[in-house]
Amino acid sequence: MDSTIEVQGKQLKLSNLEKVLYPATGFTKQQVIDYYVRIAPAMVPHLAERPLTRKRYPNGVDEEFFYEKNAPQHRPDWVKTVPIWSGRNRRTIHYILADDLATLVWLANLAAIELHPSLALAEDITCPTMMVFDLDPGPPANIVQCCQVGLWLREIFEHFGLQSFPKTSGSKGLQIYVPLNTSTTYESTKTFSHALAQLLEHEHRDMVVSDMKKQVRTGKVFVDWSQNDEHKTTVAVYSLRAREHPTASTPVTWQEVERALKKKDANLLVFEAKHVVTRFEKMGDLFAPVLELKQRLPDLKGVAASAVAEESTISIAAQAEDEDEPVKAPRRAAKKTEKPPQARKSRRKV
Repeated sequence: MDSTIEVQGKQLKLSNLEKVLYPATGFTKQQVIDYYVRIAPAMVPHLAERPLTRKRYPNGVDEEFFYEKNAPQHRPDWVKTVPIWSGRNRRTIHYILADDLATLVWLANLAAIELHPSLALAEDITCPTMMVFDLDPGPPANIVQCCQVGLWLREIFEHFGLQSFPKTSGSKGLQIYVPLNTSTTYESTKTFSHALAQLLEHEHRDMVVSDMKKQVRTGKVFVDWSQNDEHKTTVAVYSLRAREHPTASTPVTWQEVERALKKKDANLLVFEAKHVVTRFEKMGDLFAPVLELKQRLPDLKGVAASAVAEESTISIAAQAEDEDEPVKAPRRAAKKTEKPPQARKSRRKV
């Protein structure tokens, strides 16, 4: 079944709408497109002006897929692209910019089920506008353990005066975003995130690892700091995932994270397409602050000077211009620093 529609004044030919892309549930390409149309008001602002990598499943989520960075040659002339030089590939890649609903629908029709935008805007590809931590559980650990690690991360951020925002990965784990929207570099965000991952591992060796080797991750949560890299992307908020069911990467509140941890119920943080749309209609875009909130990473040299560090053996590079001088990672707070009651509570282990 094919169909030609008009979206925002642009003509789109949709094909094979009855094709089942999620065999376990019978979820079709038409339903994938419908989801992206309904969630577009929340999703498009998070994709706009960011180079986009697509993960395409032309024969459904159970079949072979491929990553696509370059824009297809046969594309509508209204689809925006941006040329970005790839040092690794030694060539220019023409990335798609999904700046509007029509482009999002066109991508869905190509079975681009998963959308992975850059952490930086195309106009300054070397400056990430956010820092991200991908919390990936090694079985038998699940998202419940990720909730505990996420709350520990939130506590550290609060000590530094930073706000953070959680979302499900739509797969197994939890992802924590720290909006910056100020001048920074990937070197700074990667150094900072790596140090925090090491610090968590140092303090919670029974639950946390910062090494991506799979053999050390059994029953623990891998704090993936390496996503903070110009050459990597993280799944977009609201993107569908290629799982058995049409789950999506869904923004959640910290209260929902605490509730899932308290009840030890991983199902409380699993949201399929229809639930994500309903949540947006009821709660709005919980991730909206990530687009605008301006924050700066702390000067860790100054923090370390007043922090308790006698038991820490982890070194961390100083932020910004002083990154070449290693200092010791701070404990979560100096002895004289009062923690808010909620933060103290979140330190309890599961």
